[in-house]
Amino acid sequence: MADDRVAPAKSRRLIDQAWLLMMLPPLFWAGNAVMGRAVAGAVPPIGLAFWRWTLGTLIILPFAWKHLRHDLSPLLAGWKDVLVLGTLGIGLFNTFQYIALNSTTALNSVMLQSSMPVLIVLMSLVLFGDRVRPAQGLGIVVSLIGATTLISHGDPAILLGLQLNIGDVWMLAAIVIYAAYTTLLRRKPVVHGLSFVVATFAIGAVELLPFYVWETITQRAVEPTTVTFLAVGYVALFPSIVAYLCFNRVVELVGANTAGLAIHLVPVFGSLLAVLFLGEQPHLYHGVGIALIATGIALATRRRG
Repeated sequence: MADDRVAPAKSRRLIDQAWLLMMLPPLFWAGNAVMGRAVAGAVPPIGLAFWRWTLGTLIILPFAWKHLRHDLSPLLAGWKDVLVLGTLGIGLFNTFQYIALNSTTALNSVMLQSSMPVLIVLMSLVLFGDRVRPAQGLGIVVSLIGATTLISHGDPAILLGLQLNIGDVWMLAAIVIYAAYTTLLRRKPVVHGLSFVVATFAIGAVELLPFYVWETITQRAVEPTTVTFLAVGYVALFPSIVAYLCFNRVVELVGANTAGLAIHLVPVFGSLLAVLFLGEQPHLYHGVGIALIATGIALATRRRG
């Protein structure tokens, strides 16, 4: 069975615009990686993850409450799938990423994440027998080349000089986990997006609680500083609530294989943010990499016929 679902052709609803929804998660995830690296010495990783999901749950709960009451029965009926998805996508992935960002470079982190769309394709094939259409496969390859061009600044020698450390091992584990989450999203109960997000956020927060207590007692506590409040506020609102609502919907619209290409947009937005806010100069490789990624996504999302 090919994994090439698309939104209704004539729909004008915002939640049916796969292209637009695909842009937002990588934008906020790029900011999440920058934030996680920036506060690595100030906010402990498990504490950042715990308060991210706890605050995210509290923010979204009032908006999700009326849907949650209606969707309680299908959520309970599919509790095993909800628990697995909450554990993978919420409890484990971001915690591993924050741990990784304490000891790996941003370059290594982004480079390793570029392997995720390929892992999603492989997992979809193994778990569900999804076939990859020729145009979809070509799109994945082209976008991967574009991401590699951005990450390497157009110089292959940079990639050859990468050295892996323990942080990269954590990052690789996180990538496998999120690839599994994306692939398994098709098994989530048919419920409102807000209901599913608040349920998985709560699962992740509860699972992290004992580890947060352990980190506080044996490692270091989360200090109530301005940096902490800003970091937790950002990661709870944008990379969590907005990004997960959009990404989960994109998987519904176009399937896991194509939705996974959003990961290749992380270095695109990372480069643009560096130019806009860090004063970095735009170069030819920026244009080439972004053009290749856009072409790859266009190929992968193109309708047959």
